Amino acid sequence: MPDDTLRIDRSAKTLRTLALERMREAIMDFHFQPGERLVERPLCDQLGVSRSVVREVLRQLEAEGLVQMIPGHGPAVARPDLGRTDEIYELRALLEGIAARACALSATSEQLATLERALADLFEAWASGTPPAVMRATTKFYEALFEAADKRVAWEIVSGLNVRINQLRSMTIVSTNRREAAIAEMNEIMDAIRGRKPDEAEARRGAMSNLPGRSLARRCGRRCDAAYAPPAMTARSQAVMASKSIGFVVSTSKSGPRRSGSARLASSISSGI
Repeated sequence: MPDDTLRIDRSAKTLRTLALERMREAIMDFHFQPGERLVERPLCDQLGVSRSVVREVLRQLEAEGLVQMIPGHGPAVARPDLGRTDEIYELRALLEGIAARACALSATSEQLATLERALADLFEAWASGTPPAVMRATTKFYEALFEAADKRVAWEIVSGLNVRINQLRSMTIVSTNRREAAIAEMNEIMDAIRGRKPDEAEARRGAMSNLPGRSLARRCGRRCDAAYAPPAMTARSQAVMASKSIGFVVSTSKSGPRRSGSARLASSISSGI
């Protein structure tokens, strides 16, 4: 009889991944507010998954800094850690500057073309004024930058840092001051990369760490911190939370499968799509 102790349950892994993505998006889109409690049973109903999957998702989100454990209350949406905001922005600027320098030195013409397309997509996303679209396009651009620079480990670090400040980024990323300054700076970075000027490319990315977004992020973070304290979960608040649908579950009847709830943030998780 074969030993199945190391066998991978692909369906369970896919379900967990989809649930994690939906919850991460829901938190970043402020479907759940900073400080709001995350109760397992309503989340099971909303996501259409088991309690074990919800627990795994909450643990992962806690590791990412999006969820925090409140003594006596359980998991809640994390409030921005303003004490570390500056440090995170500084580390990002340092690593992204190194990537910009390496890209200017060694990127191939194909890699530069990919970077140009990613930048065009980013400008289009900024024009749309939609925070999730801007954040996805920003991630795509910097991923292309680090790929062209052959700095994969550095990209993994930057991705982890971004997760810790994504709430603040989603509040500030489409603000007029930040958009105009960032577009100008990114054009200068690309000009330096095209011109094969590594010192200039690195210096321009370092200058972006002083963009208005940092101070705006801190102000938004303070408002979040003041506005949301971890609430006690009353019967009424449980009902309200249960009414929030971050996906839909599939139920069956004589008339066949039917969707219940809202698909505003997600397609079906329980179907494994």
